[in-house]
Amino acid sequence: MRTKRQPEVLELLHDFTKEYMPIIAGLSDNTIRSYKATFRLLLTFLNEVKGSAPENITFRTLDYTTITSFLDWLESEQKCSVATRNVRLASLSSFATYAQNRNSDAALIFLTNVRRIPPKKAAANPRIFFTKDEVSVLLRIPDTTTKTGHRDAVLLSLMYASGTRAQEICDLRIRNILFEAEKTTLTITGKGNKTRRVLIARSCAEMLKRYLSWRKIDQESERHVFSSQTHEHMTISCVEAIYKKHLREAKKQNPTMFQERSYTPHTMRHTCAMHMLEAGIPMMSIKNFLGHSSILTTERYAELTQSTVDKQIKGWNQRWFQDITTDIESNAKSPEKRSGIPDFLR
Repeated sequence: MRTKRQPEVLELLHDFTKEYMPIIAGLSDNTIRSYKATFRLLLTFLNEVKGSAPENITFRTLDYTTITSFLDWLESEQKCSVATRNVRLASLSSFATYAQNRNSDAALIFLTNVRRIPPKKAAANPRIFFTKDEVSVLLRIPDTTTKTGHRDAVLLSLMYASGTRAQEICDLRIRNILFEAEKTTLTITGKGNKTRRVLIARSCAEMLKRYLSWRKIDQESERHVFSSQTHEHMTISCVEAIYKKHLREAKKQNPTMFQERSYTPHTMRHTCAMHMLEAGIPMMSIKNFLGHSSILTTERYAELTQSTVDKQIKGWNQRWFQDITTDIESNAKSPEKRSGIPDFLR
């Protein structure tokens, strides 16, 4: 009697991406996109580096040496950061666990090999954020007399006021905004499909309300707040392009500002958190505002900005050393090809 054929890698990968992640696990669209990107890269590596066509890949192909080589290739050839490398490893681990549950005989060794590989420790980099002067400059850069400039000015201001991630601002719809007489709140759906309500400043709310009325979409509840020139639903890459464009102009106009090596849309979220801390907002309030699962994540923002340190030291100096420095000064002299990739991963 013939035994039923057990599903192999591509069949299981199809079920994992099309059924398990979106339906059973209920993962967010952004997380699913990240997982798919991992598997596309893996299949590209196996095809181009190892000479294994996707349809010929088995779990025996995915041994310890192959997996570690793939992770090294991500860093050396794809120029992925250590953090991204660890995300790719976590994606493989999640699929390996799923595959082992579906096909224990074939996938057990694959799961064991993945679990033998520890996440790589990344060097701790300081969080990058804008100073208050830099935010003020950046928000004034877009030319609001143009359609895209008007959109960009509102988008940048709203991301600063709400501390939203790029994907969250892309997904924001008209129905997610509640304009009231004394306040305006946004309903944000973040990582893991978790929802939070965010109160935004009155000036930003008024700007947003005028923008929606100007676009004549304020009564169309299912419309996205921000659209690109080609798509009604803006993408993260579009948000990144907006930041790059206006940061380039901001640096050109203000060569002594914006001195960090690189900025991303997430910089505005860091900036929002840091400025809230400087304003004395309690840590738990910031945690809920940003939608963090753990207070430990929020506490990483507790590093003081240099401007805050300078301000506090200056106050200390003025308070304790004013008299003695006055006496001293009075006596001193002046002196960062996809072949055979299955459609379900695209």
